[in-house]
Amino acid sequence: MEEEPVVSETANRRTKRTRAQTRVNEEQLHSSVNEEEREESSDDFEDSRARAKRSKALGGTSSAAAAARNAHQSLIDVVKGDRRQIPLVVKHWVEHYEKDPKAAMAGLLSMMFEACGAKYHIEEDFLDQTDVDDVVVALVNMAKRGEVEDYQTSKKKDFKNFKDNLVYFWDTLVAECENGPLFDRVLFDKCMDYVIALSCTPPRVYRQVASLMGLQLVTSFIHIAKVLGSQRETTQRQLNAEQKKKVDGPRVESLNKRLSMTHEKITIIEEMMRKIFTGLFMHRYRDVEPDIRMACIQSLGVWILSYPSLFLQDLYLKYLGWTLNDKSDGVRKASVLALQNLYEVDDNVPSLGLFTERFYKRMIELADDVDISVAVCAIGLVKQLIRHQRVPEEELSSLYDLLIDDPPEIRRAIGALVYDNLIAQRLNSSQSSSGDNADSSEVHLNRLLRILGEFSKDEMLSMYVIDDIWEYMDAMKDWKRILSMLLEEELSAELSDVDATNLIRLLFASIRKAVGEKIVPASDNKKQYYTKAQKDVFESSKRDITIAMMRNYPQLLRKFMSDKAKIPYLLEIIVHMNLELYSLKRQDQNFKSAVLLMKEAFFKHGEKEALRSCVKALNFCATESRGELQDFALNKLKGIEDELIIKLKSAIKEVADGDDEYSMLVNLKRLYELQLSRQISIESLYNDLAETLKNLRSIDDEVIGFLLLNMHLHVCWCLHSIINSGTVLEQSISSLISKRSALFELLESFLTTNSPEGLRASQLACRVCVIFSEQWCLFRKATFASTEIEALGYSPDEAILQKFWKLCERQLHIPDEAEEEDSNREYIEETNRDAVIIAVGKLVAVDAVPKEYLAPEILSHLSMHGTSVSEVIKHLLTVLRNNGADVACLFLEALKRETQLSWEVYVYLIIEGRGQISYQRIIVPETGISAVWRSVAFKMENFIKCSPQMSAKASFRAYDINVVYAKALRIVNGNQYQPSGNHK
Repeated sequence: MEEEPVVSETANRRTKRTRAQTRVNEEQLHSSVNEEEREESSDDFEDSRARAKRSKALGGTSSAAAAARNAHQSLIDVVKGDRRQIPLVVKHWVEHYEKDPKAAMAGLLSMMFEACGAKYHIEEDFLDQTDVDDVVVALVNMAKRGEVEDYQTSKKKDFKNFKDNLVYFWDTLVAECENGPLFDRVLFDKCMDYVIALSCTPPRVYRQVASLMGLQLVTSFIHIAKVLGSQRETTQRQLNAEQKKKVDGPRVESLNKRLSMTHEKITIIEEMMRKIFTGLFMHRYRDVEPDIRMACIQSLGVWILSYPSLFLQDLYLKYLGWTLNDKSDGVRKASVLALQNLYEVDDNVPSLGLFTERFYKRMIELADDVDISVAVCAIGLVKQLIRHQRVPEEELSSLYDLLIDDPPEIRRAIGALVYDNLIAQRLNSSQSSSGDNADSSEVHLNRLLRILGEFSKDEMLSMYVIDDIWEYMDAMKDWKRILSMLLEEELSAELSDVDATNLIRLLFASIRKAVGEKIVPASDNKKQYYTKAQKDVFESSKRDITIAMMRNYPQLLRKFMSDKAKIPYLLEIIVHMNLELYSLKRQDQNFKSAVLLMKEAFFKHGEKEALRSCVKALNFCATESRGELQDFALNKLKGIEDELIIKLKSAIKEVADGDDEYSMLVNLKRLYELQLSRQISIESLYNDLAETLKNLRSIDDEVIGFLLLNMHLHVCWCLHSIINSGTVLEQSISSLISKRSALFELLESFLTTNSPEGLRASQLACRVCVIFSEQWCLFRKATFASTEIEALGYSPDEAILQKFWKLCERQLHIPDEAEEEDSNREYIEETNRDAVIIAVGKLVAVDAVPKEYLAPEILSHLSMHGTSVSEVIKHLLTVLRNNGADVACLFLEALKRETQLSWEVYVYLIIEGRGQISYQRIIVPETGISAVWRSVAFKMENFIKCSPQMSAKASFRAYDINVVYAKALRIVNGNQYQPSGNHK
């Protein structure tokens, strides 16, 4: 085997005469070679053309004409052109090579160089004397002079398929030379020398094209070696059969000779593979170009899989293991896919033992790769390792944590692994598969419940697990099996109460998935659109669910009626059913039973989730059912409203008489949940609620909060009725204004509360602030100006607005510990700070109140209360700027209010916005007087864009650059004020 050709130092010391011999005039050489080829090959191509003429069925005279044209095409033109012409041109070139090897070789090398982008030719007379190093040096110099064109990445239409055509050309050439020049140790040895030398040159295009050709040569050699290997096996079998006859003759001698020749050819071709591997692959698999590294690894994977007798050994496998740590995600993915293909073949696994032991931990780590596609492929690779029992079970715990990872692609891949390994148990051959058993669904469900038991305290984590596994696990769509497990008279030993809760969660989540709903938050928050075929599938699933649930649904509600953990999921199941089928299938009685059970659940439970699910289910039954069933549902819903009002009036009277407040609180929650979805006539109750707030101020803050919320919702529904009514009645407007005044009077009474302790660290105060904001936005004067209901417009006076802001400001200063304590309450969806700052910001954004007072007050709290509050304020600034507000003036007003002016100096505030620089003069204190001033200045420095150009051009600076707000402020008159040394 020849030494690896490289660009040596001695190549630079070659004589000029030698280079002159190898480098000839480009145009003359090109024309002479083409003329010589045409003259010598004209006779060679006649037979081909004659055969084409005789074979009319295969192409007739047109094929002969095409062959004649191709005879005059250079090899590079064929590679650039039509792929279909390559086999014929290659065949003619081989015939030409057999007649005149040097001329054909020179043409092939010229094509190789031009494929790399360099138009360089070697004269055939000097082909034997030409040194590879000299040619490579000349080609590198051409690249330095910019005389090289990159065909591979060219966007020209002519080169669109250049890469594929070049690969196809070399593959066709090797196949055509199988019974001839392939084993002459001249043609391909010379080609490999140049390919290896070019792959080690600095120009990227040379390395790319040479690597492409070299890697393809090995792949093509493998195809020939496999054919020869098959021939060798056949010959060996024939020889063994002849030898069993114990008769030596010409047949045995012929078979021995053929076996020896075949073995010699395989040895030669394997030597050529090794030569390219050591000379090209071992250098280029760590090339600086990721594309070259990726091509090397992809090719190595194909080689090992296709020709394991040579490549399936640690000498070659180690490169796949090393590139698992490559910095390029494409290279890592190529390595993972190559290994995945290897492990899929069971016969390869014994030879991969040592490799697996060394690299399996890295394979597991790649399941959490930064690139999602690499991680998904790595999870597939780990599945193969588990199938072959090459990974200890304790190493997989970190992998299962990815079930709740953010990228859905990774979660789906882990879900497939969990299902195959832990539920269906397909990956472990020692475990018995229950796929053919009649109770396989129940077995799979029990295994899934054991997994969900780990997440039973966190509903969202359970939903993530269900979402990940759902598409792979058919048992989750076996509605009848799930219902039979739940409706057993006594829970089985395997199904505990926690498992029953998880099974009901699973049933509810699976139903939602089956009808096309998402059960986990989407990362992009985009609306999902479905095709007609998908919608048809969802409708079919909804029909199947309804048929399975019709008779069993009332039994489920009745059995788990008292369980507050299970009943919310069961109540909402009906929302995903087709209620028309109750009428079509004559299941009226089951529908009525379900509605009656919903009513019972509404008055039996007082928790938020159960009440909200009840109201949702009842509203769905009242709107989506048909005919008599709809009338029944509407009557029951109206009966619930009437009964609730009676219960609430009774509870209010009991509290007034000194009884416990629990009954009133629960019924207020029920009324609140009903009012969130529908208008309820509580005219007679509204005054009772107001009187209760006036006379019973010692009741619990949570009760007060729900009293205010229900009054607020009733006012909103009254306004909704007036706006949507055809005629405007003066009586309705007067009644609404009276109710609004009563609500505002009660709310204002809480603004004057001096004791923060009385507000229990602020949940009630937060309610007051939010209700005020909603009401002021709802009744802002601009909404009703110049309309028939202009009298409904309202704007608070300055005194009320100041009290309102002081209460809001106290909420912003509440410690984090108190926030966390309040967050455990049932009806707190947001922290107090977030709810308050959003409420106040909304007032300013929609001009419900004058922004001159409230906006500067809000800005003064920028960056004081955490990221969420700061983001709301910055968003408010954006809205104000888009609405044309003078943000600079608002900032200045915030500065003046925050700083308690004492010593006064004149400064300029430079604010950049909308591509213009605006200047504002303001009186500000000396730096050492107020710590608050320093805080506000720091906020301005962080959140206001100051112009770096203006600061750079300032030639006079009478202020200390170490002051935190030095970027934002510039002293105007240095004679009026100079900061003293004590204040620097």
